[in-house]
Amino acid sequence: MNFDKELDARGLNCPLPILKTKKTLAEITTGQVLKVISTDPGSVKDMQAFAKQTGNELVATNESGGEYVFFMRKH
Repeated sequence: MNFDKELDARGLNCPLPILKTKKTLAEITTGQVLKVISTDPGSVKDMQAFAKQTGNELVATNESGGEYVFFMRKH
């Protein structure tokens, strides 16, 4: 999937992946896609809730080898 910016949140535990996602989304423009990589299993539910609360679109979620990858489109 194409993305405009990548955030490496590996090794960070809740709530840091969400806080860093929020900060990084503020740096990109509407319609751009942020790729977030996390190793925190709790980030799956957190990202879904964050997208719902903020109106940003969680385009895709993947899990592979203990890493969770999220693609979020800024609205």
